[in-house]
Amino acid sequence: MVLYRLLVSIFALVVLLQALRRDGWHGAVARLVVAPPQTRDPHLWIHGASNGELASAQPVVRALRAARPDLAVLVTANSASGVQMVRGWALPGVTALPAPLDLGWVSRRVMARWRVQAHMTLEAELWPNRIRTCPGPVMLLGARLRPGTARLWSRLHPLGPRVLSRVCLASAQDKDSLARLHVLGLPEGACGPVVDLKALYDPPRDVLPEAALSAAFPRAATWLAASTHDGEDAVILAAHRSLITQAPDSRLILAPRHPRRGADLVKACHEAGFQVSRRSLGEPPDTAQVYLADTLGEMPLWYRLAGRVFIGGTLTNRGGHTPYEPAAFDCALIHGPDVLNFKAPFARLAKADAAVCVNDATGLAQALTRLASPQTQARAGAAAARALQQDSDLDGLLRHVLVHLQSPKAS
Repeated sequence: MVLYRLLVSIFALVVLLQALRRDGWHGAVARLVVAPPQTRDPHLWIHGASNGELASAQPVVRALRAARPDLAVLVTANSASGVQMVRGWALPGVTALPAPLDLGWVSRRVMARWRVQAHMTLEAELWPNRIRTCPGPVMLLGARLRPGTARLWSRLHPLGPRVLSRVCLASAQDKDSLARLHVLGLPEGACGPVVDLKALYDPPRDVLPEAALSAAFPRAATWLAASTHDGEDAVILAAHRSLITQAPDSRLILAPRHPRRGADLVKACHEAGFQVSRRSLGEPPDTAQVYLADTLGEMPLWYRLAGRVFIGGTLTNRGGHTPYEPAAFDCALIHGPDVLNFKAPFARLAKADAAVCVNDATGLAQALTRLASPQTQARAGAAAARALQQDSDLDGLLRHVLVHLQSPKAS
């Protein structure tokens, strides 16, 4: 633990300086002194890195609040957008805050101040001090451990066994991650079911496009570039330019992963010769060739409107984003070659020939053209939904979790 304390102290200093520059004094203090709760109820502390991890855990949070109404929930996120998204859920008994730094004294303060009875961490978020200072059970949900990360942990031996020995339940998102956790020191009895939390995604029934959006974006003529990153914009816009030469009524909704990129994307659209309207500014959706969806929490709207979806982060080195959400809306799926974050589901899609992999603007335009008809889009969307079905369900996972939250003190 000595080496980890040194490394995390250096990391904490860097994070604090970044928070101070970005969010001012209050932003930096929030990472050290977590605000006191409004209630003295015991809490389950759930931590996720950002929007993707936390969105996948929303069904679990809702189910736990229903099953254990006596146990409030503290949700922390590394990103401001993740905190904002969870607050937007407006769930009673759920509080969202910026993640505190993983310093021993900070973790102990959070445990005491929020009366933390159990800790649940999502995907790749393994923070030793939080895990070791939790007074109750510690659970890993949707755990993901890549080979490189596993090698790093092994070099920090015996940190891995000391941390993982505190885990009572590890539900990994794939068998390989579970095996790597076990090698690093996860007790055999803590190995839980393999469940990809993002596969539990349930489309919100009450999020529907307003009339102006529905009129502006006929589903068969509309395609969505979802959760895109810097480096993909030129490819997307070039593909759209090629597409509209063949189908002039084609519409593009461009939804960046980080809405703060909005101004840069407007510039990129103008340089590519496109008129653009911004959702964040309330500009009309039917007056431009590209509609920039630079907002948070509205992705279900865009999935409902688009018959074809390009999954962002797959043309860069970011590992790609979830195919489960667009598949839940029966969208025809297109993606690039970088799918490391969702290797298993994309493999199932490839095996079923239920998604199209492209490498450049020419390939993307060709895929969009092949998927132009409503009938082709419907068949492709249905095939993707079938390929991504998994055996585990929310109820089964919840039973495993509740075993460790049996008493009001979760002990």
